Amino acid sequence: MTTPRRFPRLFKAGTALAALLGLLSIGAYAAPDAAAASGSALARLVDADIAAGAPGVVVRIDDGRHRPVTIARQAAWTRADHRLAAGDQFRMGSNTKTMVATVALQLVAEGRLRLSDPVERYLPGLVANGRAITVRMLLNHTSGLPDLFAELDKGWFDLEVLHAITGQVQRDWTPQQLLARAATHPVNFPPGDHYSYSNTNYVALGLILERVTGDSVAHLLQRRILRPLGLHDTYLATDGRSRDGDRLAHGYEPDAAHLAPLLEVFGAPADTAFAGPVHDEHVDVTAISPAWAWAAGAMVSTPRDWDRFLSALLSGRLLPPAQLAEMRTTVEDPTSGGTTRYGLGLMRYTNACGTVWGHTGGIPGFGSQNYTDATGRRTVTVVTTTQFGAKFPDLMAADQRMVDAAVCVMLGR
Repeated sequence: MTTPRRFPRLFKAGTALAALLGLLSIGAYAAPDAAAASGSALARLVDADIAAGAPGVVVRIDDGRHRPVTIARQAAWTRADHRLAAGDQFRMGSNTKTMVATVALQLVAEGRLRLSDPVERYLPGLVANGRAITVRMLLNHTSGLPDLFAELDKGWFDLEVLHAITGQVQRDWTPQQLLARAATHPVNFPPGDHYSYSNTNYVALGLILERVTGDSVAHLLQRRILRPLGLHDTYLATDGRSRDGDRLAHGYEPDAAHLAPLLEVFGAPADTAFAGPVHDEHVDVTAISPAWAWAAGAMVSTPRDWDRFLSALLSGRLLPPAQLAEMRTTVEDPTSGGTTRYGLGLMRYTNACGTVWGHTGGIPGFGSQNYTDATGRRTVTVVTTTQFGAKFPDLMAADQRMVDAAVCVMLGR
């Protein structure tokens, strides 16, 4: 019999939606001191993350000079399900947005799409304020559109979408249906007024890409990014099954009893729970379909593949200089405490060791942070096999210390 792991104490109410699902940017945390910026110290921080409650962690760092460093650790209770390895595939969540934005900017470079185009031109009647919202506003989250499933500041959840996210209801949502659900809720602010992260933006953007090209988002990604870069372990998931057998790492969330106090903090419905096999106070959520996230967050990849993508993007292999400059034109993320700004599908994150570019991702069972330097020569990926579970404060703090240390090692600091 395995020993049930103890969940850490909970923090107080008032945290934003970003902390609930992790599909936004990272928060403001102190960077590690210089002693943490070594391989052995980083390994200790990974071990501390597991001790704080992470089911599994994989770190991959390429400093551009030496052989990439990989670390893979997992809690003992997860080993019977899957032996975690650095080459495993993971659900990458909102990192998907960077790839989708890259395709959009390639179309801009080809003259087939303009950043100033109104959304109504391509999606008539599907999006509130569609005549005033531009493609650029979708890309940098200044559209004012509400998120797909919840706006905590306004006190509402879309239960139908929420139940799909948690696997309580099996439903294949179409992008049009998701936009229709979002359209039933009030907009957050006038288009272009300020930044507020919303997955609805990238569902709309995915549909625009399909209208412009007559091709599917999955095939556009395959033809324009995955195949040219040789990213053979990366794909847009359409259901909860693994494309490549046991290559997909297992992801976990707290069982109903341990999820309940977290739900209370965020004001989520009390009967919300994850569907899947339960053991050791966790639910194995690997089989929950991420298809609801589609162009906003349904990519599966490996740390190596994603590092190769970010390196190609920031080094100028995927976009002309003008479009890469547009991608790196940022607005302030007011939820980050000054650490993060958002461009066109690309985040700029700064800690005490320097500034990096990339994105974060969170989807049931998986959380990730992926960055490169301004030249694309150095890369870092950190993946944790839980998302909601990482919102307990002890694990949240341990996770960010580990990520910041990994960024510092990548930058040679």
